[in-house]
Amino acid sequence: MALTDIMIKKTKPQDKVFFLSDGRGLLLSIYPNGGKYWILRYFIKGKEKRTSLGKFPALSLKEARDKAFEFRKKLSEPEAIESLTFAKMAEEWLNTRIRPDKAITYIECIESRLNNHILPAIGDKQLTEITPSVVLNMCRNIEALGIIDTSTRCKQIVGQVFKYAIATDRADTEPTSALSGALKTRKNKHFATITDPAKIAVLVQQMRQYPFAIVRNALMFSVLTFCRPGEVRQAEWSEIDVGKHEWRIPAEKMKMERAHIVPLTDQTVSILETLHPLTGNQRWLFPSTRRDGKPMSENTVRMALRTMGFTQEEITPHDFRGMASTILNENGFPPDVIERQLAHAERNRIRAAYNHAEYLPERRKMMQWWADWLDNLSR
Repeated sequence: MALTDIMIKKTKPQDKVFFLSDGRGLLLSIYPNGGKYWILRYFIKGKEKRTSLGKFPALSLKEARDKAFEFRKKLSEPEAIESLTFAKMAEEWLNTRIRPDKAITYIECIESRLNNHILPAIGDKQLTEITPSVVLNMCRNIEALGIIDTSTRCKQIVGQVFKYAIATDRADTEPTSALSGALKTRKNKHFATITDPAKIAVLVQQMRQYPFAIVRNALMFSVLTFCRPGEVRQAEWSEIDVGKHEWRIPAEKMKMERAHIVPLTDQTVSILETLHPLTGNQRWLFPSTRRDGKPMSENTVRMALRTMGFTQEEITPHDFRGMASTILNENGFPPDVIERQLAHAERNRIRAAYNHAEYLPERRKMMQWWADWLDNLSR
């Protein structure tokens, strides 16, 4: 039976992925998280294949039918279908393996690396054109930007897309497997500079003098909460309870996919009170300067640190976590309390399901001590 818009909108997600059929191979896949994606089934030389057409409602029912019709017209030219571009294969991989059940922060990280580094380099190439040397050239261009870790991560993403293509009979080889040892590796960083109180004092003083108010507040909010950069830039006003001095981050935003409570210190609340007149009427604490409804770019705080004269080797936004952890450990705070505040993985899964508020009184005292220590250090 053909689908209707009302039928699609009324269909609720289930525990597992399921499909609604519109006929002639056009399917709407519905994921447990509520995502709905158009899929087209077709056959090449007797083998079933599938291609992703887009997401509903961004791609309406009528548009999906039109797109499927245009695709079917090309079935008389099978070589055009078999010669998939990497961009098309990556989109199908995202819709099938990543978007349905991964945390939002992880999905956005993958999409960012694809859009900023991978697709501009190899997105338009057919899978058969992507050789080890092509991937190596892409990775070396990323290395030249000074982001060694990103180069390695991008290589891994390309490899995962190709493994998916092989599993679905769209590719025969995986080009990144030949690159073992060919890429630069990031040297172990010496953290003495960012855990030296004198160096931290200079860092915090320069943060407080940063000329752009929203970025300045993002810098201080980051160092005071020492959450992951993605969690900070995606912080929403609806998650903040100033009265309780709490920031409650929902599970889907967390790396470990468990809800997390961040006690807010007096200093952090003061930052929020300063920030509210600037962004309080928007969704995000730290919105994009492009006014496109998105949160602040992942590179904004990183570039602010570079502008202040701190190099990549000295500190990155993620290093605020290591900096706080080192100082707190050195000052006698219990490791379990520190690890819980860092939202690190809990090995005991049953305990993990109930520990979002674990050690909360101790964590409140610890976070306030950290904020006071920073204040006293940088006066």
